[in-house]
Amino acid sequence: MNFLLRYGSTMRLLSMGVALLALAAFAPGAARAQQITTIKVIFFVTDPSGAAIGNATIVLGMPSNTPGAKTDEYGRLSTDLPIGAQYNFPVSAPGYVSDYIYIDLTSAELPADDTKNVTVVLHREEPHSQSGPKSRETLLVTGDANHSPLNLSLAQFRALPHVDVKVRNGHTNTDDAYSGVPLAALLAKVDAPLGENLRGKALTNYVVATGADGYSVVLSLGEIDLSFHGGQIVVADARDGQPLTTSGPYQLIVPEDKRPARWVRNLVTISMESVH
Repeated sequence: MNFLLRYGSTMRLLSMGVALLALAAFAPGAARAQQITTIKVIFFVTDPSGAAIGNATIVLGMPSNTPGAKTDEYGRLSTDLPIGAQYNFPVSAPGYVSDYIYIDLTSAELPADDTKNVTVVLHREEPHSQSGPKSRETLLVTGDANHSPLNLSLAQFRALPHVDVKVRNGHTNTDDAYSGVPLAALLAKVDAPLGENLRGKALTNYVVATGADGYSVVLSLGEIDLSFHGGQIVVADARDGQPLTTSGPYQLIVPEDKRPARWVRNLVTISMESVH
């Protein structure tokens, strides 16, 4: 009987030891998984042929006047970015039209090796292009992580229903007539919570509008939605019946602002964010 008791105790001790060893082997992996808060992102900047563009500038910081990092001779730039956010980084290179790199790190399906490759293609400037800020002809509108971004070409944008607004330009002291698409209509296309859905937590959402030079402004959803606010905020593509030139092809117009500081020229992105 004593032998059986000793044998049973020994087996229980052995089982506990095996279990502890298994937990010890698993623990580092579990701890590592919990500690992963960033992901390595490798940017590749190329021309339309696929040739690398070295010495291209990518502005990774905020505010927009932060000095940019440079790609190497292979058009490559590596950095670590926090997981759980969307990013839109200005990228430029001498002799090329500036653009933006959009990257979404809110998805749970991130690479198993914790590395993400992102390629951006820059197009050469036309020989007789006008001087001044360069802007692309597409407009990027992003909502929350559950909806795909809307990337509108100029032709697609001009095909959308337009409205006309007359505003007083405090910079030029002139009365201007703009034609464009209501900002609320663009946000509705990425399922922004507007109308009856704009209540409670949804009221913590806001919109960041960014121009080609990195200039950004913020608007609340409450002042964009006509059920809350009387002003018709529009993304304009024409002024006084003519397409926008140096301030276009898109410009954010906030008619009720006494100063046009939030009239974003050369608008390139509209991003809905939320206060966490």
